[in-house]
Amino acid sequence: MAAEVTLVAPFLVMLLVFVAVVVHRGVDARLRLNDAAHQAARAASIERTVPAATGAAHATASNALSSAGITCRSLGVDVGGGLAPGSTVVVTVSCSVDLGDALILGVPGEKRLSTTANEPVDTFRSAPRGGGS
Repeated sequence: MAAEVTLVAPFLVMLLVFVAVVVHRGVDARLRLNDAAHQAARAASIERTVPAATGAAHATASNALSSAGITCRSLGVDVGGGLAPGSTVVVTVSCSVDLGDALILGVPGEKRLSTTANEPVDTFRSAPRGGGS
């Protein structure tokens, strides 16, 4: 009995280490995705038009994730809410994170993560001007 336990114990420890690495990778990716969503919502709330807000949110989320070392197979950034003074901008960032590179064996794995962040638009900012005054 002792011989079997001696032979099986290293494999069980190795399996637990692999599971811990994958769980850590998922938790780390979720935290970094939350941070990227908050940065993207802030960038969108500063803009004056919806297309500019969408572009700023996408660029900010992409830069935040790449600088954090998170590679998304597909990145989605949706901007909602309003840009009127006093309203709230809602940004949803979704990312398909590859978990396979966390394992030495190269076992394929992918997890779709999504998070939403809200950011208020400054109440006292001026509205965009129309015409040529």
